[in-house]
Amino acid sequence: MSDYILVLDEGTTSTRAMLFASDGVLVASAQQELTQHYPQSGWVEHDASEIWDKTLACAHEVIPKAGGAAMIAGIGITNQRETVVAWDRVTGEPLTRAIVWQDRRTEGFCAELRAAGHEVEVQKRTGLLLDPYFSGTKMRWMLDHVPEVKGAADAGTLAFGTVESWLVYRLTGGALGDGVHITDASNASRTLLMELDGADFDPGLCDLLGVPLGALPRVTDMSGQLAETDAALFGSAIPITGLAGDQQAATIGQACLSPGETKATYGTGAFVLTNQGEAIPQSENRLLSTVLTQIGGKRTYAIEGSVFVAGSLVQWLRDSLGIVQDARETEALARSITDSGGVTIVPALSGLGAPHWLADARGVITGLSFASGKAEIARAALEAMSHQTHDLAQAFAGDGTAWGTLRIDGGMSANDWMAQDLANMLGIKVERPAFVETTALGAAMLAAAGAGLYPDLNSAAEKMRGTLTVFEPQMAGAVREERLGRWRKALSAV
Repeated sequence: MSDYILVLDEGTTSTRAMLFASDGVLVASAQQELTQHYPQSGWVEHDASEIWDKTLACAHEVIPKAGGAAMIAGIGITNQRETVVAWDRVTGEPLTRAIVWQDRRTEGFCAELRAAGHEVEVQKRTGLLLDPYFSGTKMRWMLDHVPEVKGAADAGTLAFGTVESWLVYRLTGGALGDGVHITDASNASRTLLMELDGADFDPGLCDLLGVPLGALPRVTDMSGQLAETDAALFGSAIPITGLAGDQQAATIGQACLSPGETKATYGTGAFVLTNQGEAIPQSENRLLSTVLTQIGGKRTYAIEGSVFVAGSLVQWLRDSLGIVQDARETEALARSITDSGGVTIVPALSGLGAPHWLADARGVITGLSFASGKAEIARAALEAMSHQTHDLAQAFAGDGTAWGTLRIDGGMSANDWMAQDLANMLGIKVERPAFVETTALGAAMLAAAGAGLYPDLNSAAEKMRGTLTVFEPQMAGAVREERLGRWRKALSAV
């Protein structure tokens, strides 16, 4: 019986193929790192061909563990959102490097749009702010600065897509096969080019940003019979039955399927989403409104707060400063001292996200003295996660969606010290599932429901989520306020 699910998890720093049994148990996994390209300050790029090649290699590594492609009921894809790929429909090849979600090069264009008074209307229609984070301005930059992209647009052969769209295109045969060009509603809602209640990309928004509508994919559901792989790739065709941007997938993986339920994912960045049900939310505190699910043409929505730098701060401490050799060392260093010695880090290495939205902000370390060492800096880096999350909690509360419990996941959440610090600083219960890779699990849930292994998404989530660890707040209020006072002072220096 075909009851395995293959998840292709397209992160910022790596790509993975993960094989799940129908009960949510991880059977096999293969992972390869992705090359990060930094052509200049504020620019971040990926090689789309490398993403495809390494994804395919990972898939080929795990599919035999299921007994072959015929034993896989469906493929779920989850991806780093907002990263843009441009390719030619005739050759099937990328026209330039992909511009990654962290990239800030389009701030000038965003500033022009804001100065022209467009942000209020854009936020009302899309739920998003005019920020370089989102996909549409990256597409416009490619058209303006890459002759190959402009030439393909003029010839009518240009295809734009986020990473899941690129992978579906290649999985379905690319230029040599059917080459299906689709995107799911969650990824489409991150482009600035689709209204929150729109069935497809909006011509008016495309005109505002200068993006040709004909280059964009068709918007689809996130679960169901969405496409089918080229049979030549894996020996037999496999249905593609689940698609979701990584943060929507993690929200689903945390079973936040009822209004008010909230999750926070601590990966390269940190992303908090609260389920808002079927009503389109509007934030008064510079949070984002986004599509959470679309199944059978029916949408649910979420309020989202996005922090640009989380796990990438620890990676920077490791790779650039040499403070740790392995990210896991930060927990022992944090526990080795009673406090950070007054050291505070504002990790604005690629600007500040919600609720500040300061694209030009740069990182700050305050409170250094001769007594400051590796432990103080490592602990301050972990404390910064709680400080940023506290800022988001206040913004969510201001929008009438105060958190009662926070469900955490992502690679950083495996750090027990950080999980407890979150509970302490937020003053609420924090839950962490035993399987913290809930982004992949959410894609597996979508794909399992889409393949018919479960009657609906709620049934899949109920069976596949797993057990939890709970962290209760233990910090005295005076300690919390002292920490937040230092954080606010450091923020004023960015």
